[in-house]
Amino acid sequence: MKTRINELVELLNRYADEYYCLDKPSVSDAEYDRLYRELVELERANPDQVLPHSPTHRVGGKILDGFEKFTHLYPLYSLQDAFSQEELEAFDQRVRKEFPQATYICELKIDGLSISLTYEAGRLVVGATRGDGSVGENITENLKRVKDIPLTLPEPLDITVRGECYMPKTSFERVNLERQEKGEPEFANPRNAAAGTLRQLDTGVVAKRGLSTFLYQEASPTDASSQSQVLAELDRLGFTTNRDYVLAGSMSEVWNFIEKVASKRNELPYEIDGIVIKVNDLAIQEELGFTVKAPRWAVAYKFPAEEKEAEILSVDWTVGRTGVVTPTANLTPVQLAGTTVSRATLHNVDYIAEKDIRIGDTVIVYKAGDIIPAVLRVVEGKRDQQEVMPIPTACPSCDSPLMHYEDEVALRCINPHCPSQIMNRLEHFASRDAMNIAGLGTSIVEKLFKTDLVKDVADIYKLSVDDLLQLEGFKEKSAEKLYQAIQASKENSAEKLLFGLGIRHVGSKASKILLEKFVSL
Repeated sequence: MKTRINELVELLNRYADEYYCLDKPSVSDAEYDRLYRELVELERANPDQVLPHSPTHRVGGKILDGFEKFTHLYPLYSLQDAFSQEELEAFDQRVRKEFPQATYICELKIDGLSISLTYEAGRLVVGATRGDGSVGENITENLKRVKDIPLTLPEPLDITVRGECYMPKTSFERVNLERQEKGEPEFANPRNAAAGTLRQLDTGVVAKRGLSTFLYQEASPTDASSQSQVLAELDRLGFTTNRDYVLAGSMSEVWNFIEKVASKRNELPYEIDGIVIKVNDLAIQEELGFTVKAPRWAVAYKFPAEEKEAEILSVDWTVGRTGVVTPTANLTPVQLAGTTVSRATLHNVDYIAEKDIRIGDTVIVYKAGDIIPAVLRVVEGKRDQQEVMPIPTACPSCDSPLMHYEDEVALRCINPHCPSQIMNRLEHFASRDAMNIAGLGTSIVEKLFKTDLVKDVADIYKLSVDDLLQLEGFKEKSAEKLYQAIQASKENSAEKLLFGLGIRHVGSKASKILLEKFVSL
């Protein structure tokens, strides 16, 4: 019995890889279904013999309690963005200053969710999200339901690979139609749909939604000498790779590829938001190394953002954790990059003056980096009798006088007891990149502050479960969960704490550098 189960698992996994990854099925659908039914019956009769890499895991049916944290053995870095041909030329000059002979590989930037897959002896043991690059979430059970991810490899390798999990356009349309029919809110775009799906606790939902992947990196040490060889090796091992890439010897060749892809972008069966340009030679990659956040050997060119016209109805002024007062325009709603936008940043008072932006103006709105809605410029010829925008002289939170220093573009509240600054500092302290206190977001911070339970970051660690039960909407379970998250944050590294304090000019990189030098607080 055990031998037959092993045989069926190996056969079915091989057939699935041939079908989903290689597009070269060697058996008919009927034969696959017959063997699959046999395996299901054997596993049902012998539940203690079910293998962790059995293809029956693909169908879902498991409810998860949640996701455990997973520490990446090999950190995941984000990429430096470029938005123009000039920025790409600057990247090229930096590379060629050290390596004049460097060549590039240009790959499509898939608009999905970064994932990491770890195999031991050729079997998938962990699938995780990127998280903050060092620590992600273990979503192995959900990734097992993505049919083009191999559960086993053709060789007993220990390997970690990286890639993107995405929702194809056809799956996105189908899922949204189903949600519409059920009266559920639709997903704004395929990326949000993929991210929401991978965070499902019901693996059956994941199995039905039709996610796919493109793998592009071997994170563990590799024998390959170039990125193009890495892609070929991943392809050989049964992973799905995107073959729509080119090798380029110059930035003009890179730009030609960008323009070619941009012209057919809407015809692709999946969403992309740019092109990733990497140095192809892995030895040169190693020599160039990394900044604290990004590789020096790669850059992500982002396609120009979609632009729409909207009218500025009013302006809100809000105070951040460092006292900077930021203007945000309230707009007539417009559709941008798949979402409805009714608010957009105006950056600062100098920007408003430079662009001569006024309430009532018709303006061009776009999404900076396809994420943050921003006002680009006023539409000439559509202004009526709008007056120059009034600039506040007092803090909208504490009414203290605002300062506009000569060397700064921003208005600033310098009152250290300003309520908005304090609440924003508390929220920053609890954020993922700082102390990562899950559940301590904007609304909870406001409740803690307004009930006088917390006035500074030190007060967070004086909170008890009984204190949290005083907050509106909190029950025993939610109070205990937040309390435990606060206690767990005490185990963070010193640079996380230093960054969390929100000292001006001390970001995450500066915090790491300072702690490398001084070792302890």
